[in-house]
Amino acid sequence: MNLLNQFLYGIYPYIALVVFLFGSLARFEREQYGWKSDSSQLLHRGNLRVGSILFHVGIIGLFFGHLVGLLTPVAVWDALGVSHGFKQGVAMAAGGLMGTMCLSGLLILLHRRFTNARVSAVTRTGDKVLLLWILVTLLLGLSTIFESSRHMDGHMMVQLMTWAQHIVTLRGDAASYIAGAPLLFKAHLFMGISLFAIFPFTRLVHVWSGFASVGYLGRAWQLVRSR
Repeated sequence: MNLLNQFLYGIYPYIALVVFLFGSLARFEREQYGWKSDSSQLLHRGNLRVGSILFHVGIIGLFFGHLVGLLTPVAVWDALGVSHGFKQGVAMAAGGLMGTMCLSGLLILLHRRFTNARVSAVTRTGDKVLLLWILVTLLLGLSTIFESSRHMDGHMMVQLMTWAQHIVTLRGDAASYIAGAPLLFKAHLFMGISLFAIFPFTRLVHVWSGFASVGYLGRAWQLVRSR
């Protein structure tokens, strides 16, 4: 069990990160015509707008919430006078809100993808698997809120933060900090880490284009005049 824990939470995150980075680069170099979100709005609009907004706002909130919550050093929170229990409560509330929004949007998009014949016909199997993978990851994440509510001392939160910070600073003892974590947390972590590994092979690659297009916010206005 110790070897499995060390591999899944001490080695596998780096494998997933390498696949994420180099797979994305290879996809961009070799399959630029496939570098898109594969929108199906022209085939069937339905509740696409509502589902897409809920999903994207929710998942962006979850991403940056996890990023700040896990990678901000514990010493910073202590210096600010934020107790571990209070931080855990805020994380549960914010994660619950963003997670519920994301889940609601995802269910709308899943229903559309799987029940509309035209949309389903043009949806690749890999993208259907991706949506289901995100669904399971979300459900596991939301389930951890109920598990966390049973222990509001913030100890588990600190352990997860320490694990994440040791991973990004390339310290080999990261897996030991979550060796005794509940299976629910470990399953959520595994599913989340694996999202990075499957990222380059799905429509998720269009996220890179979203980051690259931020520069357009500062671009001069384009004036279009009639003849």
